[in-house]
Amino acid sequence: MTDQDFKELGVASLGHRRQLLRAIVEQNRLEQGAPRPVISPASSVASFDTAERRHVTVMFSDLVGSTAPSTRMDPEDLRNLISAYQRCVTETVRRFGGFVAKYMGDAVLIYFGYPEAHEDDAERAVRSALEVIEEVTKLKTETPLQTRVGIATGLVVVGDLVGSGQAQERGIVGETPNLAARLQGIAEPDTVVIADTTRRLLGHLFELKDLGRRDLKGISEPIQAFAALRPTAVESRFEAFHGESLSSFVGREEESQLLQRRWSRAKDGEGQVVLISGEAGIGKSRLTATLLQQISDEAHTRLRFFCSPQRTDSALYPIIGHLERAAEFRHDDAAAAKLEKFDALLARSTTSPEDSALLSELLSLRNDGRYPQLTLDPQQRRKRTLEALVGQVEAFAKFGPVLIIFEDVHWTDPTSLELIGGIIGRVVMLRALLIITYRPEFEPPWIGLPHVAAMTINRLGRRDVDAIIDRIVGNKFLPPGLRDDVIERTDGIPLFIEEMTKAVLEAENDEEAWRTTSAVPSVRLEIPATLHASLMARLDRLGSAKELAQIGAAIGREFSHALLDGVAGKSSADLQTALDRLISAGLLFRQGVPPHANYLFKHALVQDAAYGTLLREPRRVLHARIAQVICEKFPDIAEGKPELVARHFTEAGEIKKAASFWGMAGQRSLARSALLEAITQLTKLATHWP
Repeated sequence: MTDQDFKELGVASLGHRRQLLRAIVEQNRLEQGAPRPVISPASSVASFDTAERRHVTVMFSDLVGSTAPSTRMDPEDLRNLISAYQRCVTETVRRFGGFVAKYMGDAVLIYFGYPEAHEDDAERAVRSALEVIEEVTKLKTETPLQTRVGIATGLVVVGDLVGSGQAQERGIVGETPNLAARLQGIAEPDTVVIADTTRRLLGHLFELKDLGRRDLKGISEPIQAFAALRPTAVESRFEAFHGESLSSFVGREEESQLLQRRWSRAKDGEGQVVLISGEAGIGKSRLTATLLQQISDEAHTRLRFFCSPQRTDSALYPIIGHLERAAEFRHDDAAAAKLEKFDALLARSTTSPEDSALLSELLSLRNDGRYPQLTLDPQQRRKRTLEALVGQVEAFAKFGPVLIIFEDVHWTDPTSLELIGGIIGRVVMLRALLIITYRPEFEPPWIGLPHVAAMTINRLGRRDVDAIIDRIVGNKFLPPGLRDDVIERTDGIPLFIEEMTKAVLEAENDEEAWRTTSAVPSVRLEIPATLHASLMARLDRLGSAKELAQIGAAIGREFSHALLDGVAGKSSADLQTALDRLISAGLLFRQGVPPHANYLFKHALVQDAAYGTLLREPRRVLHARIAQVICEKFPDIAEGKPELVARHFTEAGEIKKAASFWGMAGQRSLARSALLEAITQLTKLATHWP
């Protein structure tokens, strides 16, 4: 064949032709006496190892100076002191979703992110550590107590059950717990020291002190360490992670125009409400931030309230946070200074003395006699406080237009939800626009009111995704294969697109490879740590259905009900219950009716996260089972798509079987003149043949 013949068949270079010829020669050599694959009888999937690969934030809290008291205290008194300390730490971290893994004398080991992940585990760990220090100092003991805390985040294997009975614990293996313990060792009394791996997940949520690079025992390289001092006064989580450099505003022109139109009507005295729904990372906060930019030169009052996943049971938490920020409270303000600042804030809206008393109580400010003493029962106090807060909105609207934003209402507390309902009932008569953002799991009770508009933000299309990637990449070159991988796996979610693209750029090691379009890294892109906790939080909420998500993830992004049934080995009822849970959680799409249905992971990254939790041996067993089931129960698939079976046998470590199926796949591709595919498949045959 001439070079031109190869080009017509799709082999564009001499290098490709030589690869193909070598692969064909190798195939012919191996086929002489090569046995057809023999499939062993199918067996049920082995019970998954209870341990998992997880990104976990580990907190190590230790009581300072307990050795000296132990030499002079009665052992029973020392026991009571340490027990009081342990109870204090345990109660505090559990309020933030921490898991107490082990008590070690006067030290406590805590996991955030296991056994249940939250999208803000690093933040929860630092907030709980700061609160632990505060609560320990309040303990009434004969000897004043101090503590110090170390925190680190990283990949571990966690969940092995160690010991038995009361001594049983969930073990953890990896550098992260050792690093947290070493950081605790360099912390000053009543100080929290965190690793750089944790700092990267915090944005600007906390004031930090750079401690420089520190040499730690048992850690091979110097570690960048920081002391976490206190939470910042940053207005929103979105701003804490983006600062003043907002992400690209792409593909939301229609939604933005709707908000501007509603704002115009509100300014004319026709109060409006806009409900903005969308999944995490879709751009709800980015949309509201854009409106704030667009009207920044207009005279108006802004009232912004932010709900927190850690404060869903704290009554009126978003309102308290707003009032404290608006009054410009500082952490070191004296009680009198806070009262003066609060008075100045209330003076802007001509608040009555009675309402001032109620609102000061809401902020736990001491009444020094400047406000009237109100004798109200709890129910009356609650009702009057809500009326006072709605009255604040009405008072501001008398002086000019008011923009009110409640963000992340899916995390709100019941009392704040009642307040929102009260504002919606009054806002129609005011010069005010109320914007409420939430995720799809929240069902707002206000849809259908004439002055309420509901908006759902959808995923971005290919052109908009390309635009976001281009703005992040800038002048750097991104190979087409990598770009396509990012686009395929991020599913049009702006946050996913941004974080995956940044992760790709940070992972750039071989500059020459990146300058050559054909040199695309073959390794699977890792999920960035900034997304990992959010994805795992969705999976951990599934309970026992998570195992089914792991099986589906090993099969592929799309799979049939029949194949899943064959691999999972569950009863029809249990299988259907688990699938229904995955679908209701928004992780799977279903097409068709079981048992003839097909399923698709809603996000490729969720599939990756589920697959990534599996340890090597359970993963190997699972792939072997999938290949066996395909060959035994779906011979038409095994014959028509041998490369699919080959992939599963390859992942299972079944080298001979994998090589045979790669050979079959290569021959099919050659027969169809799909020469590039044949090169890949036959090369894998040569690679995997023993």
